[in-house]
Amino acid sequence: MAVSEPVTTRRMALNCRTLLDHRPSHGVCGCCGALRPRYKRLVDNIFPEDPEDGLVKANMEKLTFYALSAPEKLDRIGAYLSERLSRDVARHRYGYVCIAMEALDQLLMACHCQSINLFVESFLKMVRKLLEADKPNLQILGTHSFVKFANIEEDTPSYHRSYDFFVSRFSEMCHSGYEDPDIRTKIRMAGIKGLQGVVRKTVNDELQANIWDPQHMDKIVPSLLFNLQSGEGTESRSPSPLQASEKEKESPAELTERCFRELLGRAAYGNIKNAVTPVLMHLDNHSLWEGKTFAVRCFKIIMYSIQSQHSHLVIQQLLGHLDANSKSSATVRAGIVEVLLDAAAIAASGSVGPTVLEVFNTLLRHLKLSVDYELTGSYDCTNIGTKIIKEHEERQLQDAVIRTIGSFADTLPTYQRSEVMLFIMGKIPIPGMHPTLSSIGSGPEGNRMIQVMLLKSLRQVTCGFQTTNMLTALPNSFLDPLLSFGLLEDAEIRLLVLEILVSLIDRHDNLPKFSTISIISDISVLKLKMDKCSRQDNLFMKKHAQHLYRHIYLCCKEESSTQAHFEKLYTLLALISMELANEEVVVDLIRVALALQDLALSNEEMFPAWNRCAVHALSAAYLNLISQLTTVPAFCQHVHEVIEMRIKEVPYLLPEDVFIAKPKIPKTMVRLEGDVLFQQAKIAEVLGGSGYNTDRLATPYVAQFTDEDRLSKRKSIGETISLQVEVDSRNSPEKEERMPAEEITFETLKNAIVDSVGVEEQEKERRRQLVEKFQKAPFEEIAAHCGARATMLQSKLNQIFEITIRPPPSPSGTITSSYGQTQSRSVPVYEMKFPDLCVY
Repeated sequence: MAVSEPVTTRRMALNCRTLLDHRPSHGVCGCCGALRPRYKRLVDNIFPEDPEDGLVKANMEKLTFYALSAPEKLDRIGAYLSERLSRDVARHRYGYVCIAMEALDQLLMACHCQSINLFVESFLKMVRKLLEADKPNLQILGTHSFVKFANIEEDTPSYHRSYDFFVSRFSEMCHSGYEDPDIRTKIRMAGIKGLQGVVRKTVNDELQANIWDPQHMDKIVPSLLFNLQSGEGTESRSPSPLQASEKEKESPAELTERCFRELLGRAAYGNIKNAVTPVLMHLDNHSLWEGKTFAVRCFKIIMYSIQSQHSHLVIQQLLGHLDANSKSSATVRAGIVEVLLDAAAIAASGSVGPTVLEVFNTLLRHLKLSVDYELTGSYDCTNIGTKIIKEHEERQLQDAVIRTIGSFADTLPTYQRSEVMLFIMGKIPIPGMHPTLSSIGSGPEGNRMIQVMLLKSLRQVTCGFQTTNMLTALPNSFLDPLLSFGLLEDAEIRLLVLEILVSLIDRHDNLPKFSTISIISDISVLKLKMDKCSRQDNLFMKKHAQHLYRHIYLCCKEESSTQAHFEKLYTLLALISMELANEEVVVDLIRVALALQDLALSNEEMFPAWNRCAVHALSAAYLNLISQLTTVPAFCQHVHEVIEMRIKEVPYLLPEDVFIAKPKIPKTMVRLEGDVLFQQAKIAEVLGGSGYNTDRLATPYVAQFTDEDRLSKRKSIGETISLQVEVDSRNSPEKEERMPAEEITFETLKNAIVDSVGVEEQEKERRRQLVEKFQKAPFEEIAAHCGARATMLQSKLNQIFEITIRPPPSPSGTITSSYGQTQSRSVPVYEMKFPDLCVY
């Protein structure tokens, strides 16, 4: 019994102490308090009698000192504070709740030791308790404590901590619909700050659950966008926003933008997709593409916030989203394209990524798709069945795609832009060369619309294109198809080709100075920028000059040419003179200008009066310009005299009277001769005295015709004959002795016209039958036909070989075979006597 009494007494004391642990601090007597653990007594002492008095600072300092001295007690202090806070929340004693949270905050800020992990668990449990409460003040209080905790850098990692509840709860607070607007704003701002705290706490901790997982991003990003949309009227700030003012801090939209920027700024390469995908889904679900403003603002924030080397990932996601919405309405697709346009403008140079051509391929595919929709009049829209299209909406989409193509091209270096130009040119259907597009069901009209749209895209790409070596930047594979479009009857296509050409040639920004045709008395006022023609430019002109001259000449022959065409032709002539001209090119350009004058005077061309006057005006304006560029006084004097005479007698041959709203054109054209015309002989004489090639100047320019003329299907019979004569004269070794002009008579021309028409019809019929045969005939018949042709070819070859490969002659003469035929006796090669001319 003596042994059991002390044990019983000690057990009773422990039970009493446990009972008193659950009593309020002010209800414990001094002697019983001595039985409580020291950490509990220290915690109890920080709570005053009246909660309005606030935390007892002196006792709080003692508690902090004790926690620092005995860090192993931190987990017990946290558990005891959590127990008290839960009891006070249940009893609605919110004053003590605030004191407990303040104490926890101070302990967290002061204690950074290895044992803080267990203390944090108690802390997060208390914060969770507050966030689950119905009282907005408690939710805000818990959020503030969590934000303070998020800013603490812990010394040791945690393997088991989870923030899933906090992500869900803070996201829910971001969508708060509390009745009082002021309280609703405070709750939403608390939710935004909470999400910001979660991101800060977890984004750099590899041991935590990955905050970039879709399950978290699908909650965080829409919550931020929801609050960002409420302040849609405010403009997005610069890429590096300054410290916000107090007024901005009160706005959920501004706070959201800062949080959104911080989130995106922390995104690594592999996390960009998970961060951007919820943005795309949010814009889809709430039909925010059609308004464009909010979608553009969102992606401006994204592009400015992420690291510049990751910009192409965002662009690729937008392109993929555009493909996913190919069946959506035109307004949705246009909204995505507008966002792409702004994103490309923000992206740094070269950030389009490794798949540059894929970007343009996607945009061109949607351009063709829009044309297809416009032609068919309807398409199967997502979720709502067949929808009738609105033509103006598709046109708006097409314009947006074209502008976006230009915006992407502006971010590329010169060599990549050249590749893009070739890529787009390869997509344009060319009659006679490229097959028509299978996706277009309207035949020629569909091809024409695609040609126009792709040429507009090409024009956007060439804007601002500058290169030091045009020979490599503009190869034959690009220029030849481009110039072939100048042969088509469509005036819009020809104008686009001219606009592309002037953009390519202008390298010193002289283009705006020649926007209109006029007689400039002194070109020094234009302040033209000119450089000496380089060796590469000379090679370029030696290779392509005749094609350019021919293109200019043929464009002037078109009856459908308008004032815009002649203005671009004048610009093209002027830019060639300043950018690519050497002495030989200047002479050729003057010859072209004089040939245009002869074209306007020709009676063979059935030109309207306005076209004749326009060609005369173009020739006069250009000769006035080139005469001043050559700085030959006699040449300038002759041009000036002709212009003065025209002003007096025939002002309708000058651009000031032709290229106006109501041109002053006479109903009947009088015969022009004498001083109102530029004289080729006189120009050759005055320029010859200055060192120019007189023989070349005296030779009239004749447009050279090539196979490209077949593309337009408009080559005249006269041109056909002149081409045949020219080819014959080139191929004949006796061209100096031949005079084909004397052999061409009226009967020759008449027979050529009749024969050429008949031959052309026969050739068409033969080709049609041949195609039909290979399409419908059985395989055995085609194989037999090809085999017969091969046998015939072999027999012909054998005959040729027998004729050309004979035994060499023998000095011994011939021998007679047994069949009575004579044949040459063969002599070994080493015994043969070759003439001296055959030995080297």
